[in-house]
Amino acid sequence: MTTFQGIPAGAFEFYKELQDNNNREWWLEHKDRYQELVREPITLLLAELEPRFGPGRIFRPNRDIRFSLDKSPYKTAQGAFASIQEGMGYYLQVSAEGLLVGGGYHSHTPAQLVRYRNSVDASGTGEPLRHIIDAVGAAGFAVEGEKLKTVPRGYPRDHPRGELLKHKSLAASTDLGRPDWLDTPAAVQEIGALWDELRPLVDWVGRHAAP
Repeated sequence: MTTFQGIPAGAFEFYKELQDNNNREWWLEHKDRYQELVREPITLLLAELEPRFGPGRIFRPNRDIRFSLDKSPYKTAQGAFASIQEGMGYYLQVSAEGLLVGGGYHSHTPAQLVRYRNSVDASGTGEPLRHIIDAVGAAGFAVEGEKLKTVPRGYPRDHPRGELLKHKSLAASTDLGRPDWLDTPAAVQEIGALWDELRPLVDWVGRHAAP
């Protein structure tokens, strides 16, 4: 395969089977399926989207089990990230349940967190973000990210953007399941359109939360 033809239905069946056979022997026996059904189509998809959304990378299929009680060696989903800056950009994930797409920022160095909170606190930059989040939610995306339980110290408890100040990372995503277009070349346009809806959020964090 040299051009993107869609994410085949076999990718979801692969992860369904992996959930019941998460061991090295099964993986090695079925590694060619992973390459053909999952890794290669997503690589081609990212290449087509790169001119609009930045270079993409596919996450490793292996889990880091050093400090985990769950010793299953492989992830039961394949994630990929097209980034405009380190930790900021657009996300997609393929699993047995189907496709998830999202965007935002996930890394939160101390410098990023300071810049983010200062920008949320200032009405000139914070209010545009609030409107962006409202629009993203209205479009069907779930707003997510690591959050504090309360407004951070140094800010009023009744701050008009208190919920946004609680965030240490900020993103939005939507679970699409298996739409009819997913195994066709049209998936490029469909995923690109969804990422375009998230562009205001990604652009905002790129301007105001970068180190």
